[in-house]
Amino acid sequence: MNTIIASSLVTILIVWYLIERSRRKTHEMPSGLQTQITLDHDQEWELYHNDFSLCSKKIRMCLAELGIDYKSHHIDLVETGRYENISRKFLKVNPGGLVPVLVHNGHPIYESHDQIRYALSKSVNNNSLVQPQNNEEQELVDHWIERTSLKGNDPISNMKSSAGNAAPGLTLPIFAAMMRSIPASRLIEGFLFHRFKQRPMIFLVLKLAGVSKLPKIAPMVKIMRSASQAMHDHLDQLESDLKKIPGTWLAGSQFSLADIGLAAIFDRLAESTMHNKFINESRPLVLDYCGKLMARESYILAIKNHAHPLTTKGTEHILAQRKKNQELDELLSS
Repeated sequence: MNTIIASSLVTILIVWYLIERSRRKTHEMPSGLQTQITLDHDQEWELYHNDFSLCSKKIRMCLAELGIDYKSHHIDLVETGRYENISRKFLKVNPGGLVPVLVHNGHPIYESHDQIRYALSKSVNNNSLVQPQNNEEQELVDHWIERTSLKGNDPISNMKSSAGNAAPGLTLPIFAAMMRSIPASRLIEGFLFHRFKQRPMIFLVLKLAGVSKLPKIAPMVKIMRSASQAMHDHLDQLESDLKKIPGTWLAGSQFSLADIGLAAIFDRLAESTMHNKFINESRPLVLDYCGKLMARESYILAIKNHAHPLTTKGTEHILAQRKKNQELDELLSS
């Protein structure tokens, strides 16, 4: 009898999984505006985003600069509580399972680097975020938009091309700290339905190890050291570029989309307690530039005021661990 019951339960679970998987089909989506897709919407502009998401920080700051009012849909990632991004409901918005998704008149725009360009192209209000006035400035802005973009299914494999791709490797400490608050059972959904199985695996390893054991996990240390070197190279280039610019911002006197991308990355470094490692007196122009970015109203409204409680708690935990763990402190400092 027990064998029959057990077999029936296994069969029910298998059938449930197959049905659920068929309803949660995920696949990569092309970037940019999708005019062939029309989503249910209440406002001209709507945004599906996450407080912690690096790319969500970028589009929120852009919309704040442009003065674009939007309907907010906060979508949880497992780092902030659960895998809402691979729920049936959200996969109808983005079958790729990624945030942010900017929606204009019902049509989704995928990938943050395309979202910020699209929002700027459609802005009709007077704002301080304008297109550069000459080709040289435009080339520099385009260069840094690309260099701050997070691209590809495996960004850490191409960290040298983009500071955005180097950022995930430097996010491992805050991932580990935030996982303390997430039940391990929540990760099962990722193993079952996330199209990138390595992500829940990394989260599980980080949860089991914790922040204090990061220096003991050789593959994680290797990723962090490679990411650190790549980020140093990107910020050395930024320091060099800032020397050539006759003004406060990358396009001179006017604030641009490139500045927004760097603001999001600087904030991520602060969350992982590695701000001072990269932004210090050794790069005085970057230090001054970063201070002005973080004092900007759009940064405060769209990034600082959106600090997720689990992120804040996680940063505090990393700082506490660094005080009593010299090996961890050296990993995050050197």
